[in-house]
Amino acid sequence: MVSPEASGERAIAGQYIGTAITGDVIGLPGEILNAARDVQAPPGLTNLPPAPLCLGRDEELARLREALAEGGDTAITRAATVHGLGGVGKTTLALAYAHRYRHAHSTVWWINADSPTRIEQSLAELTRRLLPGPAADPVAWAMAWLQWHPGWLLVFDNVEAVADLSPYLGALGGGRHLITSRRAVGWPRTVRTLALGTLDPDRAAELIRAAAYGDDEPTARELQDVRALAAELGYLPLALEQAGAYLRQNPTVTVAAYHRRLPTKLDKAADGLDAERTMARIWTQTLDALTARNPRAVELLHTLAWLAPDGTPVGLLETDGEDPDAVHEALGDLAAYSMATVTRHAVSVHRLVQQVLRTGADGAAAGRLVAERALVRALDGLDPEADDRDPLIPHLIALAETRPAGHHDEAVTEVYYRAARRLDIQGHTARTVALYEAVLAQCEQGRGDLHPDTLAARGNLARARTSAGDLRRALPLYEQALAQREQVFGELHAETLRSRHNLAFGYLTSGDPRRAVPLFEQVVAEHEQVLGELHPDTLMARNNLGGAYLAAGEAKRAALLFEAVVAQRARLLGDSHAETLDSRSDLVDAYLRLGDTARAVTLGEMVLAQREQVLGELHPHALTSRAGLADAHLSAGDLCRALPLLELVLAQREQVLGELHLHTLMSRSRLACGYVMSGDGRRALPLLELVLAQREQLLGEEHPVTLMSRSNLAFGCARIGETARAARLYATVLDQRTRVLGERHPDTVAVRDRLATVRRADTG
Repeated sequence: MVSPEASGERAIAGQYIGTAITGDVIGLPGEILNAARDVQAPPGLTNLPPAPLCLGRDEELARLREALAEGGDTAITRAATVHGLGGVGKTTLALAYAHRYRHAHSTVWWINADSPTRIEQSLAELTRRLLPGPAADPVAWAMAWLQWHPGWLLVFDNVEAVADLSPYLGALGGGRHLITSRRAVGWPRTVRTLALGTLDPDRAAELIRAAAYGDDEPTARELQDVRALAAELGYLPLALEQAGAYLRQNPTVTVAAYHRRLPTKLDKAADGLDAERTMARIWTQTLDALTARNPRAVELLHTLAWLAPDGTPVGLLETDGEDPDAVHEALGDLAAYSMATVTRHAVSVHRLVQQVLRTGADGAAAGRLVAERALVRALDGLDPEADDRDPLIPHLIALAETRPAGHHDEAVTEVYYRAARRLDIQGHTARTVALYEAVLAQCEQGRGDLHPDTLAARGNLARARTSAGDLRRALPLYEQALAQREQVFGELHAETLRSRHNLAFGYLTSGDPRRAVPLFEQVVAEHEQVLGELHPDTLMARNNLGGAYLAAGEAKRAALLFEAVVAQRARLLGDSHAETLDSRSDLVDAYLRLGDTARAVTLGEMVLAQREQVLGELHPHALTSRAGLADAHLSAGDLCRALPLLELVLAQREQVLGELHLHTLMSRSRLACGYVMSGDGRRALPLLELVLAQREQLLGEEHPVTLMSRSNLAFGCARIGETARAARLYATVLDQRTRVLGERHPDTVAVRDRLATVRRADTG
């Protein structure tokens, strides 16, 4: 089931059964795979930044080597005591490891992974290094090459969301994945986590001593000063590195003098967490020294604070009429003081540096304004459709995320909008939220609430939030957009119909069929009246109404509607058209809900064969059909055919979609249910518990799909004799389903009957 297409603002895209499709699927056609197979990498291929000074981490390096040597992936995470901020040296440790063991791998590739866009850019760069000519899809080509050429090490640095790695961890075998992240939980079972905390006091003191004294032997009093300073800095590696850089650059300043100069009263940064306060105290001195040495370096640092932390092009920082050497010398000073990492073409600044600089009173606002103007200037001369705009999009997102209230700039808003539209076209709508928020704020401020541009911006933001899984904030926007379009355009205008359709789809996606059904019924009637019964938009609305009926437990009405739409779409669009196959796939689900497994199996086999022929065996829609056929066999009690197919679909979805994709979770859940039905509780229960935890994390505790998982776990417990636990789970599900779906919903009635059954068994 899909949402209506939209002109101007694009409509939501999704698929039925309460599952939102998230993440990006990278297809690997045969010609890409074959071309990648024949390209050999030069010996020791790498893009590693320079090797860092990594003192005091020998034990962690050994643990990391042991984990990766054993196989599997490893994620370096922060200790909870650091309050989730950066600065403990995750990147430094990973980079030191990569340099130390680079000769143990055929290729070592560093990936900036703070967003899906940055991951794709890093993989595309691998393609450019390997392939002499252009590639139609450089990310898919890099994926194919890695699959053909084992023995590599990929370092995903600074992963913000575990789901961002889903397209890669499952699909790429034959090498090692090393991940750095602030997240300590939520990793797949195949990923070993290593908690990385602050340094112990002796190691921290050694970092300060090496920076301040080098090969000289400090006195006992000087060693005491070193230990006191290390303690004052909280043994935080980034803070120690910054202090050490200052002491190296200023050899006449003693450790004791530096310690005395740390300010005891801070401005706004004093409201931050421990790491922020520590860094602010250090940088007060470092910025004073840089200001005296090269004021231009401080100006650049304030500009860099508002851009994405990694990969700022050096050319972006150059201004008209300025000697480029002045910029390069200023960047050199930033590097000398460890305030930035500088290569020939790009500059990176630690996120904690950015956090503190943004809160400072001096230079913060001016730096943001310079960053905006630099991006507008850089993008102004580029073709709106050119690929060379893409590396600048993360910097636009970073600016949009920090847009001050009331900020008004038409030129900046225009580049925000163009960047968001480009991400839309690329299928990355979930990443446009901050951009569309900034565009909407600008439209509301400059044009008013009811201007057509404002209405379109509000619809775009609702769609972006839906794609990002933030339905709690998306639905009010859909409701507001519909009310305003009714007011401006009238009840039956095409824009109003589109808003009403999107709102109905939003209700259904959020697991609220009681509100979705009547609104879809209205949408269908209005489409028939305005566009005609056989218009493609009318058929889409009618098919989506069938999906709403199915979610509401009215499987017979859904099946009748799906049958009609299948016939109409086959006649108008063709028997193998994608939309015809979508409706036929929905009909398989309806037959299963009706208990007509024979028809479900026959139709499921037909749809699977057509989708494999048209789309390929590993296309997500083909996987959906294969999963539907497995469900049909399971419903028919044919475990000999169902279980191997369920296991195959799960493995394929893990490979293509990733471990945490919602369709992968659905396959994992169905396989667990198959194990329960076969009497294999030992394999079923861990899978059921895992799926429930993952769905609670991704969808929330009361989403209908989460309730289904909790009910499945209760069913599994009951089947292996854990009736008391099953009763507790069923009681929770009954309360939640009554509240969410209503007392008479078939799913509510079913769980009430199961609760009564297990209670009788428990007391008997």
